[in-house]
Amino acid sequence: MANYTGPKVRLSRRVGVPIADLPKHTSKRQLNPPGMHGYRGRRLRDYGIRLQEKQKLRYHYNILEKQFRNTLEDARSKQGNTGELLLQYLERRLDNVVRRMGISRSIWGARQMVVHGHVLVNGRKTDRPSFSVSVGDHITLKPGIQKVAREAMESLAGHEIADWIDFNPSELSCKIVSLPTPDQIPFDVNTNLIIELYK
Repeated sequence: MANYTGPKVRLSRRVGVPIADLPKHTSKRQLNPPGMHGYRGRRLRDYGIRLQEKQKLRYHYNILEKQFRNTLEDARSKQGNTGELLLQYLERRLDNVVRRMGISRSIWGARQMVVHGHVLVNGRKTDRPSFSVSVGDHITLKPGIQKVAREAMESLAGHEIADWIDFNPSELSCKIVSLPTPDQIPFDVNTNLIIELYK
């Protein structure tokens, strides 16, 4: 399966916002457009603006275009605000929950942790990053990865845990207590523009 393995900071520079809470991504100097001199090119038209909003979301959650389209279709098929449901589905992905717990420094590290089988959902090994957690699910780690997780927690001192996750730092486990709402998602994106792109 295809997956982007190139320089991650380039993605932040391409969309003009930090897609990860790492110093490399959040420093002002790094948010110049890609290229040696930060070539700015032409001004974006309506399509380009909408495309850039979609790419922000894709890069932030580290998912492929086909996965993104399928998630959007799922959100459209349910009753309610499509933009809010889209964010909710993306936020409930298992790799993202691991990142929100603060036991991995980035979405890429969280994905690797899940794929390598270190994460248990309700006591069962779950190695699919796209697994969607539900209210009441318990997420724990295997003993072999706990040292790495604690080191990541120390490097992310001050990381805020989302309100919809009840995190127990001593056991490195969490329980999903509610569904995430748009105001609980620490990433600014205009979902209306994304929905307009796919009309």
